This record gives sequence, structure tokens and C-alpha cells, in this order.
Amino acid sequence: MTEDASAHAREEDDAGSYDDLLATLDMLETEALRKVENGRVYDAENERVRIKWIRIAKDVIAEKRKVMADRDLQELTERIEQLEERADGDGVAPSGVRS
Repeated sequence: MTEDASAHAREEDDAGSYDDLLATLDMLETEALRKVENGRVYDAENERVRIKWIRIAKDVIAEKRKVMADRDLQELTERIEQLEERADGDGVAPSGVRS
């Protein structure tokens, strides 16, 4: 496998792992919100459980945002690297001045 092919395969694995992680977080978020919105509160114990589900939902949403930000940063890094490689191939220095 060439370096370009292996890098492309690695990028697909990274994208797949982000997608898998986000799918899991989506499922957890949906379940936590369902528990919060559809739960009936009859006593203090049920309210404590409901509060725990609210915290879980908050944590899942925060983690999902982090994963999405990491994925976006990874994609931007890859695009920058591709642009730099293309610029190097065109004989243009990073500053935009032809060498």
C-alpha cells in the first residue's frame, strides 16, 4: 500500500470511528432525554433519578460537542495538509510567493 493509499485508509477509519461514536452519543442523548421528558415523578426518589438522567443528558451533549469539534479539527487539518502539498507541488511557498 502506498503512503497516499494508507493515509486515505486511515482517514476513512478516523471518519468511521467519529461517525460510530457520534451515533452512540446520539442514542444515549435520545434515551436520556426520553427518560427526563416522559418520566413520572411521584416521590423524592424518582425526582433524584430524574435529576441523574438530566445530568447524564448534559454530559452526553457536552461530549458530543467535543467529538464534533475534534472531527471538524481533524478534517480541517487534513484539508490544510492537502493544500500545502498542492502548493508545494506548484512551486508556491506557504507565504504565497513563488520560489
